[in-house]
Amino acid sequence: MRWIWIDRFVEFESGRRAVAIKNVTLAEEHVHDHFPGFPMMPECLMIEAMAQTAGILVGEAHGFREKVVLAKIGKAVFFNYVQPGDCLRLEARIGTISPEGASTSGKITRSQEVIAEIDLMFSHVDRNLAGKKFPEENFVFSGTFAPLLRGVTAMDTRLDVQETESRG
Repeated sequence: MRWIWIDRFVEFESGRRAVAIKNVTLAEEHVHDHFPGFPMMPECLMIEAMAQTAGILVGEAHGFREKVVLAKIGKAVFFNYVQPGDCLRLEARIGTISPEGASTSGKITRSQEVIAEIDLMFSHVDRNLAGKKFPEENFVFSGTFAPLLRGVTAMDTRLDVQETESRG
């Protein structure tokens, strides 16, 4: 099972930056189970939402040919909590990118308020674990994430090709 922690992309500049939206609802079990009587979104899931936003940005930069995985959380600073009804804006920017991986910086906001600043490092698995056997198909960027990017940019064609290739 793959859990998706973002709802959609609203901006996407290939190889540069991406902005995603996450609407937090009480229908999500983790929100009302995290602190009974005080529902809130756990910080670790906000980190994961940023990892998905930034990871898709990094993966798209090379046409989703690399298997991109989160390698390190460089910084995760939280300034406020998030509750049901909040709409989060996750903005990720690529700092550096190389054949081996990438670094990103991100900011989560609610309206104009900064909720978190998160810096992440990603690894291109096939480049860094040479000699290890991984599936040929891109198990990281499966068709699961494609609907999040529909209509944001001209990437629809690239995503359609990726989905066709992953189905064989």
